[in-house]
Amino acid sequence: MENGKEIVYCSGPLFCPEEIGGMSAIAGILENEGYGTFLPHRDGLEYYLMRHVNSPVANLPAPKNLLARVVFALDVYQIVERCDSFVLNFNGRVPDEGAVAEAGIAYASGTPMIIYKNDNRTVFNGCDNSMVVCLSHAPLVSDIQKIPGVLKKVMEKAQGVSPYRGDNIPSVMRDTLKLGRKVWKTMKTLHLNGGEPGQDAELINQIADICKEHPDLNPTKDV
Repeated sequence: MENGKEIVYCSGPLFCPEEIGGMSAIAGILENEGYGTFLPHRDGLEYYLMRHVNSPVANLPAPKNLLARVVFALDVYQIVERCDSFVLNFNGRVPDEGAVAEAGIAYASGTPMIIYKNDNRTVFNGCDNSMVVCLSHAPLVSDIQKIPGVLKKVMEKAQGVSPYRGDNIPSVMRDTLKLGRKVWKTMKTLHLNGGEPGQDAELINQIADICKEHPDLNPTKDV
């Protein structure tokens, strides 16, 4: 909770204007009900790096795989430590793979979660993949306007504390959280979170410096 507001991580597809519009609508409805939200394409590194997804590595001051690792660390930090709850947008021909991974992390960390879907397409002859839909702490929500109410009930019922706290957090996740925490602090210090597009070069340079301090971030190095 920050500034008296519970923070909701909004997860889902964000690779075209229509997907971004859907995610922004979910965040807007939650914010109108008094929640704070973390929207990756607006508040995260995705805002600054999405335009570079398909650009040559030489265009960036740090290798793509390192920047991808930093994006991962920031989002994991938001899910596990900063945000109080999680909403997954399940719309699409198939679920967004990144959002599914985020949902798994949220479930494992004990974060109250609901899934929103108003798309008639399903994978299994009218049914969705049970390994995803059963992550939700409530039945699928099909009316976007009902998201805040359902989320409130789920959060009120949430009991206990996730075992993934303090020394019980696996060492790999501890390192990831530490990196994500550092990136978020850098973003807030520079006041770049949600800033103007022209600021992305400054942020990317700062993130490149963080990458240099973490040479073990390369997930594709030989072992």
